[in-house]
Amino acid sequence: MTNRLNSFSVGDTGKITGFDVAGKAYRKRLLAMGLTRGTEFKITRFAPLGDPIEIKLRGFSLTLRKEEASAILAELVV
Repeated sequence: MTNRLNSFSVGDTGKITGFDVAGKAYRKRLLAMGLTRGTEFKITRFAPLGDPIEIKLRGFSLTLRKEEASAILAELVV
């Protein structure tokens, strides 16, 4: 089942399945940061007020704002 990245919880592992059409403005930037289809990631933490979100992927940590994370479609990896 595909969800938006910002709906995951700390400790969840997921795989990117695509991008939301509404997030078209962020797509190019997210692809440049390595968030390509099929990439696995792990949610490592949320800021105290919930924004930004830190994920770990491809051996590095990346911080995304909630708006950017909502443009990423992903599925939970068990």
